[in-house]
Amino acid sequence: MSNNEIGSGGPRFRTATLITSAALVGGGTIIALAGLALGAGHMMTSTRRWVNDMDVPVSQLARNKFTQARAAMSAGTQAWQQNGSAVPVGAGS
Repeated sequence: MSNNEIGSGGPRFRTATLITSAALVGGGTIIALAGLALGAGHMMTSTRRWVNDMDVPVSQLARNKFTQARAAMSAGTQAWQQNGSAVPVGAGS
């Protein structure tokens, strides 16, 4: 092969097709991001409206649930300490 000959150094791409492909992918990405932003905004607005319409504020509801969980844990611990030692190990299986 002489210096004037062009060797096959790999695949030959048509730049117009690659540019069109990149533009379509970019456009699709922008449309997808716009859809995600619209959906997320709607969900945030709906959730905020739902929380504002609640009879009990979220902080009070969380405090009540925490108190219930603590009472249940205390009752379970007390029951285990009173009755748990009488149950032989492996009796439940």
